Amino acid sequence: MVTASSRLLSRLKLRHLTLLTRIAPGDSLTRVAESMGVSQPAATKSLAEIEDLFGGPLFVRTARGLHPTPLGELAQVRARHMLQDIDHWAIEMDALRGGHSAHLHVGAIPFISARILVPTVERLYARHRITVRLERATTDQLLQSLRAHVLDCVIGRASVMVGTDDLHHEVLYPQRPALIANPRLARRMAGRQPDWRELAGMNWILPTPATPIGNMVSELFTRAGVRPPSPRMQTYSMDVIAALMRNDDSLVSIVPEDIADDLALGGHVTRIPWRFDWSLPPISLIRRRRDVALEAEERFVEILRSVCRETVADASDQDIRPGPPLAHAGGDAAHGPAPRAAAATAHRAPAKRPRGNAAARRRPPHSLEDS
Repeated sequence: MVTASSRLLSRLKLRHLTLLTRIAPGDSLTRVAESMGVSQPAATKSLAEIEDLFGGPLFVRTARGLHPTPLGELAQVRARHMLQDIDHWAIEMDALRGGHSAHLHVGAIPFISARILVPTVERLYARHRITVRLERATTDQLLQSLRAHVLDCVIGRASVMVGTDDLHHEVLYPQRPALIANPRLARRMAGRQPDWRELAGMNWILPTPATPIGNMVSELFTRAGVRPPSPRMQTYSMDVIAALMRNDDSLVSIVPEDIADDLALGGHVTRIPWRFDWSLPPISLIRRRRDVALEAEERFVEILRSVCRETVADASDQDIRPGPPLAHAGGDAAHGPAPRAAAATAHRAPAKRPRGNAAARRRPPHSLEDS
C-alpha cells in the first residue's frame, strides 16, 4: 500500500518546494516563473504536479492572482521549513569542512547582557568547536523565525507563548528594571524623592509600546493618574541609548538592571538610585519541540544554564541598591502602594538595603507580556 509519506518521498522535488515558497497571495504564475528563471508553461506544469501529488488544489485562480487554499497554506509552510532545514544542513557542512563541529542559529532579545552571551559562545566553541550566528530582535519577531526553522532556539521572554504547543521554554533568570540617565542628571536626582509627574515631564528614550518595558512604563504612569510620557525616541538599541545620553543630560530611560550595568561601563550612563518594587517578565530559553534532539543545541543549553547561574549568583552577591523606592503605580494589593504613598513612606523612614535576592522574593511578579 502506498502511503502519503512514501508518495511525497518518491515524487516531491526541490523545484516543487521552491515554486511553493515563491508564490505570494495575488501573484501570477508568469511573475513567479520569471523570478525562478523558468518559462510560464514549466511553472504551470510543476504546480499541476504538486496539486496532483497533494490530491487537491493548492491555489485558487482569480482575476487578482493566485490565493492559497488551506491545503496550499500547509504546503507552503512545510516547504519553507524543509528549505530552511536544507540551508542549515549546508551551513553545518561548511562548518565541518572549516574544522568546526557544528553551527547554531540563536536568537536573543536586545536586553540580554553580553555577560551572558559572550562566555556562553566562547565556552561552546572552546569545548565543542560549535559556531554560532546570533540574531537580535524582539521576542515575537524571533519566535516567528523559530517557528519558520530559521532559528534553532531563542533567548527571550516566554509570556507570548501562552496557548502554544509547538514550543517549550525554561526560565533562565529574573530581570528587574532600573532608571538610567547621564551621570550629571543622575547625581541631581539621587537625593530627591520619586515623583511621577516630574518623571512624566522628562525626555524619555523607550522601546516601542509593544515591548514589555514600553508597555510597562505606560501602565505605571496611567495607574499613577499621570499621562504617560511621549518618548523623544523609541529604540531598544543599547548603542543608541548610550550615545544619546552621553551628549544629553536631560534624557532618562528604563532598562533591565544588568543592561544598566553594561551601559555604565562606558562612563556616560548610570543608574538613578531609585528602587522599583516590581519585576520584568523573566528571561527564558525557548525551543521547538523536536522528535530527535539536536546535539549542538543540547551542548549550547548546558553551557547557557551554567553561565546564567554564575552570573545571577554574582549579581546577587553585589545587590545593594540604595535610594528610595519607586513603587508600582496603583492602589490595589496586586501592584503595591500608590506612588505618592510610597514616596511619603520613604521620606519618613528610608527602607533598609536588601541583601541578596530578598527584595526580589518580596516583589510580586509583573504580568505584562512580551511582544
